[in-house]
Amino acid sequence: MTAMQALRKIAPEPGFVLQEVPVPEIGASDVLIRVEKAGVCGTDQHIYSWDRWAEHRIHPPVTIGHEFMGKVAAIGPAVRSVRVGDRVSAEGHIACGVCLLCRTGEAHICEHVEIIGVDRDGSFADYIAMPEGNVWPLDPGIPDQYAAVFDPLGNAVHTVMAAGVSTKSVAITGVGSIGLMAIPVARAAGAASVFAIDVNPAKLELAARVGADATFSATDPGLVDEILERTNGDGVDVLLEMSGSGSAIDLGLSLVRNGGRAALLGIPSDNVNINLAERIIFKGLTVLGINGRRMFETWYQTQALVKTGRVDLRPIITHILPFRDFDRAFALMRSGEAAKIVLDLKGDLAP
Repeated sequence: MTAMQALRKIAPEPGFVLQEVPVPEIGASDVLIRVEKAGVCGTDQHIYSWDRWAEHRIHPPVTIGHEFMGKVAAIGPAVRSVRVGDRVSAEGHIACGVCLLCRTGEAHICEHVEIIGVDRDGSFADYIAMPEGNVWPLDPGIPDQYAAVFDPLGNAVHTVMAAGVSTKSVAITGVGSIGLMAIPVARAAGAASVFAIDVNPAKLELAARVGADATFSATDPGLVDEILERTNGDGVDVLLEMSGSGSAIDLGLSLVRNGGRAALLGIPSDNVNINLAERIIFKGLTVLGINGRRMFETWYQTQALVKTGRVDLRPIITHILPFRDFDRAFALMRSGEAAKIVLDLKGDLAP
């Protein structure tokens, strides 16, 4: 097969286009993967809607998508760790391997990182080429739809583990798919209590189902007082900020006790104004910027959490749609009706 279908951003404007493009060529140490399922991410929504973040980061034309699983279709002559037919996922951050960060165990924040579906062609396509070192062989006990979203689940795991939630009270601002995933991860990591905050009642219902001790509408005027009451008047020990909303970031920081920790994962679509003195400096907060997953410590942690059943994604994966229904997928995300959506490419491929 020399041609394939790929979902592309072809111009600096909203929307994607399904195009026929050449199947990627692979080098000596690359792996060609036939994509079977792919997760839809909030980053993809940024690119689809063409907000200010996308305007500054994305350079069309490019194939979108960075969450996926599939089977190895071909390997380069130097590949040794995987074979044709293996069931795999892959780390979507492709690091240079030689910068200071790569050489000191921080490859997830490589100075020259390329992210699939952002900086180079991604996984919303019949096939994707990946360096062997990025390929993650999948445990046979992990279902395809879970394997397809190891990337965002890994974001949740990385955020929780970096924040150190064991025995702590935790507030999560923004319970989209990654915020929802962070709830059972935080519980598995030993959080004493987890409070979920969002503007979407359906997402808050899901948050309660997956283990939040209490849920709050972000517009509730009594929210701060109630959380203070539940934390002996101190505020929460840890904030996990998953929304990227400026107002949610400000609210979340206001909830953290003096000396607490805030882990920020959500990507704002524009600049955010924060009173640094009141929200961070005078409170003595430790603020962590979270990007991607630790390679590959987070992948091992994520696999262990799923394999042992400590993290159940069934309530969170609300839709599995045919690949060609991508516009519907983004409409469902935009309306807030969906939590996590997985696109099924296997049915769209010729045998």
